[in-house]
Amino acid sequence: MIKVWADGTEGGLLDRSRERGSAFVYLPGATPQQAVSVTMPVRLQSWDVPFGLLPIFEMNLPEGVLRERLRLAFAKATGTFDEFDLLSIVGRSQIGRVRYTGEKERLHEDVPFQSVDEILARRRDGDLFRYLIDKFASFSGISGVQPKILVRDEQASAALNEAKPRISQSYRGATHIVKLWEANEYPQLAANEHFCLTVAQKCGLDVPPYRLAEDGAALVIDRFDLRPDGTYRGFEDFCVLNARRTDEKYRGSYETSIMKRFQDFANSPHVNEDLEKLFTLIALNCGLRNGDAHLKNFGIVYDDVLGEARLAPVYDLVTTTVYLPKDSMALTLNGITRWPSVKELRRFGETRMAGTPAKMKQILQRINEAMSQTTPEVRSYMEQHPDFAEVGERMLQEWEKGAALSLRSAS
Repeated sequence: MIKVWADGTEGGLLDRSRERGSAFVYLPGATPQQAVSVTMPVRLQSWDVPFGLLPIFEMNLPEGVLRERLRLAFAKATGTFDEFDLLSIVGRSQIGRVRYTGEKERLHEDVPFQSVDEILARRRDGDLFRYLIDKFASFSGISGVQPKILVRDEQASAALNEAKPRISQSYRGATHIVKLWEANEYPQLAANEHFCLTVAQKCGLDVPPYRLAEDGAALVIDRFDLRPDGTYRGFEDFCVLNARRTDEKYRGSYETSIMKRFQDFANSPHVNEDLEKLFTLIALNCGLRNGDAHLKNFGIVYDDVLGEARLAPVYDLVTTTVYLPKDSMALTLNGITRWPSVKELRRFGETRMAGTPAKMKQILQRINEAMSQTTPEVRSYMEQHPDFAEVGERMLQEWEKGAALSLRSAS
């Protein structure tokens, strides 16, 4: 049985149910503010699923390399290895406000210290990749197939956020996300994402501080859910908001599963501003040719589970067609996953965010300009890092195709 904590307080208990499912029940006396998700208000009746975990509990489970690393390390000791086992391992260190411990354990985070500057400056070799995965795998409750870990570096966090108060000296949780890549699968993925995030920032979207290692071996990103006092904002992805499991992340449409669902939960006076940002992000994915803009790569953040919910900052933004030339959109638009034309994107914005034709044109032009402004930075990096030249050239070719079709091909 697993104890579930919300905002540092005991909220309920999670246990396996018959067959292959699980059940969660709130503790007696739990307050509405202790709800573990905006989709799961406090109630006497248990929350049950016949298979696996409820979406909020599955949300941060590692995938790919990290999951396999943990399976190999713990399967022998546990005798089995399913989502419940994985959650019990990484549950103390997660993205967002929810944490997990054993039934009789107290909550504490004690992520090992790792200098972010050392990661950024160190030249890549196989030992660095393996060292970071081995050291931080069990502290990395963060989803995604790409290898990524959570590390603690308070000094680097303070330096990146000089305008903010220093994080509490007693804080021992992770301060940064470190994203790595495997050379034989997705070469130069960190630099790819670095420049895609740069475009997003130039578009006026919210992007957490990020830095690329000198040799392109890793991308280091500040956690956007971490407050300066060491507490956490709530975060929920659109798999959770749509009551879908991680393996259903490619199921849905941008019209309903993203835009409409956001309006269902965006309890905020800034909803129109956030809808514009959400439309901008969807259109940006088309321009950059990111075919991995699925339900888990959009999210909401909030300070109070009963209060305002805002669109989460941009994350996991890459040009996927560099590696998968025939890649298409992750979700449907107008019932298909084909990359949309300018006319289709404009119509989408006009109907789903009630934008005027002039506003839609302005947004698409802004994205196109941001991509154009970033292109010289990509070329400069290619000159300084010959290993990136091939990937960088393909990125720019894909950007041109994306912009020509989706951003500027119509008057």
